[in-house]
Amino acid sequence: MNRAFSRKKDKTWMHTPEALSKHFIPYNAKFLGSTEVEQPKGTEVVRDAVRKLKFARHIKKSEGQKIPKVELQISIYGVKILEPKTKEVQHNCQLHRISFCADDKTDKRIFTFICKDSESNKHLCYVFDSEKCAEEITLTIGQAFDLAYRKFLESGGKDVETRKQIAVLQKRIQDLETENMELKNKVQDLENQLRITQVSTPPVGSMTPKSPSTDIFDMIPFSPTSHQSSIPTRNGTQPPPVPSRSSEIKRDLFGAEPFDPFNCGAADFPPDIQSKLDEMQRQRWRGSKWD
Repeated sequence: MNRAFSRKKDKTWMHTPEALSKHFIPYNAKFLGSTEVEQPKGTEVVRDAVRKLKFARHIKKSEGQKIPKVELQISIYGVKILEPKTKEVQHNCQLHRISFCADDKTDKRIFTFICKDSESNKHLCYVFDSEKCAEEITLTIGQAFDLAYRKFLESGGKDVETRKQIAVLQKRIQDLETENMELKNKVQDLENQLRITQVSTPPVGSMTPKSPSTDIFDMIPFSPTSHQSSIPTRNGTQPPPVPSRSSEIKRDLFGAEPFDPFNCGAADFPPDIQSKLDEMQRQRWRGSKWD
């Protein structure tokens, strides 16, 4: 392994100071992961960490999992690890918490650094795989340290407090970005649910008419108020209209008026029968009179 923090007066850096102090230098790499280490520095410490993470990555690769790609943004404030497409910050390693950085001379694609976690205060070793830029990324982190150290000397140590405040603000921004991403996902889920609901619900006015309920014999119950047109026709002819019933004259089931012998005319019966009827009518009249 090669340590990258040796400050030499004749050291020629790869980037301009403005690029690292006012902006950042981006790199793409594969992220093997991070693991806890017992010491904040040391070649053997990072070598064991690399061996451990390589073995874990081989197991995941045999299971069909690919090594995730990340974007590194290096500046005098630290190293950010982002998702390349969404630019979501996965890790924000502040520069004053990075204690060791090195590239592997036996495997020129591997580089690593050790950073103290801000929440757990544990030392974590981050390991990356870059086919062409492993040594360049290590030197860029070393240049960021050199510029930060010079700025510290120029400000007489006052810049340390400023960097702490900036680090707190960066952490707050990272939390807000994560929260914003979660809210966007929730809004997207709600929009999808609403779209599904609108598709499954039929529009108003398209309801199919309900068929009339039937009895236990699967027959439509009789309704006296039902319209006559609802009765099906036979042979294309309309059934005869129902005759209207008179409220004054009651008729029997054959449609005839009830028989009343006293209301019949004289010409309706033979003379002998008519005389008997007249006699019965007089007797009835006398009986009603005495009563």
